[in-house]
Amino acid sequence: QVQLVESGGGLVQAGGSLRLSCAASGRTFSSYSMSWFRRAPGKEREFVAAVSRSGSSIYYADSVKGRFTISKDNAKNTVYLQMSSLKPEDTAVYYCAARAGIVAYTTTTPYDYWGQGTQVTVSS
Repeated sequence: QVQLVESGGGLVQAGGSLRLSCAASGRTFSSYSMSWFRRAPGKEREFVAAVSRSGSSIYYADSVKGRFTISKDNAKNTVYLQMSSLKPEDTAVYYCAARAGIVAYTTTTPYDYWGQGTQVTVSS
């Protein structure tokens, strides 16, 4: 069982930066592939970024590529999402997710554990 707690969301102006954190409970964090998803008002939850268990494979949605960076710190049981050059269309609730396994997926179904989400609002 893994519990995930996101933090770091907030209100930022367009062009600004935020770093989201997702702290995981348990002693087997290194066994998990991690990802970030987001849900904007009135839209479906969408993939943002993912990192494999080993950290060797990283994936980004086209909409955030070059602006967002995902990283995984096994010593701290934490996954991060560094967001730069933020746009109003990045406004959403951001969720981290975990699955026990080598592969990180870009769809929601394979993930077993979800955080409660953290709000990111980008003003124009």
